[in-house]
Amino acid sequence: MILSGKARLAGILGWPVAHSRSPRLHGLWLARHGIDGAYVPLPVAPEAFVSAVRGLVALGFRGANVTIPHKEAAFAVCDEVDATARRMGAVNTLVFREGRIHGSNTDGFGFLENIRQQVPGWQAEAGPAVLLGAGGSARAITVALLEAGCPEVVLVNRTPARAEALAREVGGPVRMAAAAPLGRAALLVNTTSLGMQGQPPLDLDLAPLPAGAVVADIVYVPLETPLLAAARARGLRAVGGLGMLLHQARPGFRHWFGVDPVVDAELEGFVGGDIPRS
Repeated sequence: MILSGKARLAGILGWPVAHSRSPRLHGLWLARHGIDGAYVPLPVAPEAFVSAVRGLVALGFRGANVTIPHKEAAFAVCDEVDATARRMGAVNTLVFREGRIHGSNTDGFGFLENIRQQVPGWQAEAGPAVLLGAGGSARAITVALLEAGCPEVVLVNRTPARAEALAREVGGPVRMAAAAPLGRAALLVNTTSLGMQGQPPLDLDLAPLPAGAVVADIVYVPLETPLLAAARARGLRAVGGLGMLLHQARPGFRHWFGVDPVVDAELEGFVGGDIPRS
């Protein structure tokens, strides 16, 4: 690949970051649209994060994605953050304009867009959502669901105090439960690492879920987690995690490279082609 002196540059900041699929994802979009630009992995240790971001601004980068463990630090380094990122307290997308750093969080957007693509006609207003876990992903998805009109979010976590704190900080119709109240749930979401390759499976009986419920798992290695397989076996609509990764990348690409890209089967196959199916 040969870049001109006017090439647009972006990347992903993380520690580690070699495992990230974002360069592959953005690389395909850049090639598809014939854009003079590049998207590169940027391994940055936590103690060097702020100076690294300032350095990217000085080098003329358009911005960057931010992954573990830098999302809270990215929030702090921004000159401006949007309302959603402020509510989440974390940033995953940086846009550099005229020397200023603008931050947003697109994780919740990616989650909602993935469900809307996989389950046409789905509405957040359909009923309560039950979320397993109370970490950063749970926070992002909770905020996104509430902003989309979900009537109630119930958090279930092995450490109840963490779920209680998240419910209190996010505000709105959010509560903690000791066990998953599936009987009324319109949506069940696994935001934990259970079911990921190398991790124990998620032990949860899906029998109480209503027939019209949607089951989503943000894990995408493997593509078909035990939870999703169990949901499909029950005839429930199941949504895997790869699409969330793909959709959350769209706003950043639009800001940096000037095109709103499409998530389609070619992209899913290219990015997830070497991921085990189960």
